[in-house]
Parts: sequence; structure tokens; C-alpha cells
Amino acid sequence: MEQKPSPPKTPKDHREARLKAALKANLSRRKAQARARTGDTPPAEGAEKNKG
Repeated sequence: MEQKPSPPKTPKDHREARLKAALKANLSRRKAQARARTGDTPPAEGAEKNKG
């Protein structure tokens, strides 16, 4: 199991922990945006063949 990290001891550690959390949130937000954009792409070639 994963252990929770202890609270940062120095101001530098506190800053790094804060930046790490912000980076993780930003990355997950960008991944969600990328997933949403994939729905806007044209259908695959196989889907066009069934239009008949």
C-alpha cells in the first residue's frame, strides 16, 4: 500500500509539494481536455463504408 507522505519540513519542501500537486492537477485537466477533443474528430474509415 502507498503511505501518505509526511508534511513538508522546510519552506523549500513545502513549495515542492505544492508545485507537485499543481502539476498533477494540471496534467489531469489537460488529459481530460484531450479526451474531449477526440470526440470532435471525423469518424474512422470503417464507419464511412457503412453509409451505403
